[in-house]
Amino acid sequence: MDVPNLAALQERARQQAAARAGGADRLRAHIVCDGLVRIFKADGVEVVALQGLDLVVDRGELLAFVGASGSGKSTLLNILAGLDVPTAGSATVAGHDLLNMSARRRLQYRRRVVGFIWQQASRNLVPYLTAAENVALPMRLAGRRRTVRCRAMDLLGMIGVEHCAGRRPDQMSGGEQQRTAVAVAVANDPEVLFADEPTGELDEATAAEVFAALHTMNAELGVTVVVVTHDQAVSGQVRRTVAIRDGRTAAEVRRTARTTADGATELVTEEYAVLDRVGRVQLPRSYVDELELRDRVKLTLEPDHVEVRPAHEVRPAHEVRPADGEAGA
Repeated sequence: MDVPNLAALQERARQQAAARAGGADRLRAHIVCDGLVRIFKADGVEVVALQGLDLVVDRGELLAFVGASGSGKSTLLNILAGLDVPTAGSATVAGHDLLNMSARRRLQYRRRVVGFIWQQASRNLVPYLTAAENVALPMRLAGRRRTVRCRAMDLLGMIGVEHCAGRRPDQMSGGEQQRTAVAVAVANDPEVLFADEPTGELDEATAAEVFAALHTMNAELGVTVVVVTHDQAVSGQVRRTVAIRDGRTAAEVRRTARTTADGATELVTEEYAVLDRVGRVQLPRSYVDELELRDRVKLTLEPDHVEVRPAHEVRPAHEVRPADGEAGA
């Protein structure tokens, strides 16, 4: 996808999100996590998956979470989607408090507020239903009867799989199944669409088609889209990529489109470390290894930046040997 199209899609998504929200002044803080903690217990051992994670996602964003296995990104996604409950901290999505929610309200939240796409296509679609019937199913379960067939065909057409309307999943390719899954996930017009490695089992060309479908839903419906991925090609197609490490947000990559002197549009990419609410920041692992940083570092405040340097080991006073000619203690 070229830069002008990406910039246009982002602007279209912002406009549609503002229309849904009732004005551009209501785009801020669609998803908010503050000091989010999730602790699992297995065989008497506690595993801390999230360690005070902070996050703010604006309405209409298309954002990617990246991180190594075990970093906490899938745990975060499951909490935000209402599939898991945090241990402590706070998390809100579209005004819904995910810590103080009854089982009934959580079910309604999953049905009406959020959509979800699994990595395995078989988990997204009912095998004995056609594509159109799969898209219509969540609308029928929600009690919507009128225009169900029409909306199902519109959604399939938006992402280029209208030709699959009468096909069952076993009659579709992997890419067609995942694009149909995108249509299923937004059938009830959710506030937020979550996708857990939606392109993980696809080749590069097919993955690009699926991600284009996510872009389309983001731009045309104004739905906020959050994707967990290991695919660097996918994470490079979003305006903002959040890296999670050791249960906290560690870094962000932001991409903005700007017009050059000759009138062309270029994409500017900048990487930032994330400073949490208590002033903690995670240094990139490559920096730590390159400078052999261990245990403690030296900080120096300059007029416009902070220097971080290896700390020279200072020996305790009782271990310092007297200089020549001086008496020992």
